[in-house]
Amino acid sequence: MFAIIQAVGWPIWPLLLASVIAVALIAERLLSLRRSRVVPPGLLDKVLVDLRGRGVTGEMIARVDAHSPLGRVLAAGLRNVSSPREIMKEAIEDAGRAVSHQLERYMTTLGTIAAISPLLGLFGTIVGMIDIFASQGVNGANPAQLAQGIAIALYTTGLGLIIAIPSMIFWRHFRALIDSLVIDMEQQAIKLVEVAHGERRV
Repeated sequence: MFAIIQAVGWPIWPLLLASVIAVALIAERLLSLRRSRVVPPGLLDKVLVDLRGRGVTGEMIARVDAHSPLGRVLAAGLRNVSSPREIMKEAIEDAGRAVSHQLERYMTTLGTIAAISPLLGLFGTIVGMIDIFASQGVNGANPAQLAQGIAIALYTTGLGLIIAIPSMIFWRHFRALIDSLVIDMEQQAIKLVEVAHGERRV
């Protein structure tokens, strides 16, 4: 592998950097977007039990807010539980937008890597091909040497695709997962609003 890197030259370094960043972002998103971490099961039930049993307290709001992204959305509603339904709903929506934005962190970078990696690979191949043909003498080219040079130049295109394909797969997976988590949070927040205003039983 190190011999390939040396043979290809500097055009491979941006691809290696992109691959390291992509792996780091995918690992971070896999840990951060776990459903049990974002939308913990049973949190809403505990909040509703506390709401009916002891009412809303500052300690309860702080505990729920620090619990998880879903907790931050529910805490925004609890802060406005005594306000009219529309105000409580608006507070939840504002918190939901902030949480959704946080869930989408690094997604733009991962999508950019997926899009530009094939282009970086093609750029490396073009640079390599230019070097190969520029180094050939006026008396003709050695076919074996030319074939080896072209093969080395194509390594960057292959590496670009190797980086782009998993990055695109994970980008699309994370996008679908975020949409699913946001819908789940919206449904639980609506249930909190309806229960708080006596429109729905627990």
